[in-house]
Amino acid sequence: MFDALTALALCQYGDSAYPAGGFAFSWGVEGLAADGLLKGAADLDELIGEHLEARWSTMDRPLLRRAFRAADLEAVAVIDRLADVATPSAPMRDGSRRAGRALLGVSARLGHAKSQAYRAMLDDNPRLGHLPVVQAVVYRDAGLSLEAAELVSGWTLVNGLASAAVRLGIIGHVEAQGSLIAARGQLAMLVAELCPDELRPSSFTPLIDIAISRNPSRHVRMFTT
Repeated sequence: MFDALTALALCQYGDSAYPAGGFAFSWGVEGLAADGLLKGAADLDELIGEHLEARWSTMDRPLLRRAFRAADLEAVAVIDRLADVATPSAPMRDGSRRAGRALLGVSARLGHAKSQAYRAMLDDNPRLGHLPVVQAVVYRDAGLSLEAAELVSGWTLVNGLASAAVRLGIIGHVEAQGSLIAARGQLAMLVAELCPDELRPSSFTPLIDIAISRNPSRHVRMFTT
């Protein structure tokens, strides 16, 4: 069980209002809705489940765990490069870096030492700064345990997907809460599963990747991804 301070930190970092730029990313919600493949709460629940099962638990979580346990920031950068080569979709790579750098920037401005040092390292390498790797740096800087960092990582993804669906008018606020409740159970089961250190980061979400890849060509769009 978490103590009160950790629980409050989880609430703060997992809040969709945390100023890390998450509002700019729909992670496929906008594209799938534009293509007629996401029309309501049931479709959103399926999308959230696919993100958690086929991307977060097999890609983001292993990367976060490796970066969280890294001996120093040079080792973190090695994992960041792995995140870059393990993400075949160029728009997804770009979105991951933009989201990660936004989160890192907030943490650095708050005066967190590791975040400031890693942000300085990114100035010389535009390919670094992927979200799950940055989350490890930021949440470790914030004093969270690895288990707490995993929860915040998964929950901010879920929250972002539901929030995007609300902003696009796909579902209402009450329906979004139902989706969050359903995802809460799935995320809890995933973090309870073992994540072997030797697990090779990978993902398989073809429809999501295609929807995000098509986004730049759409005439009107609200989100980066």
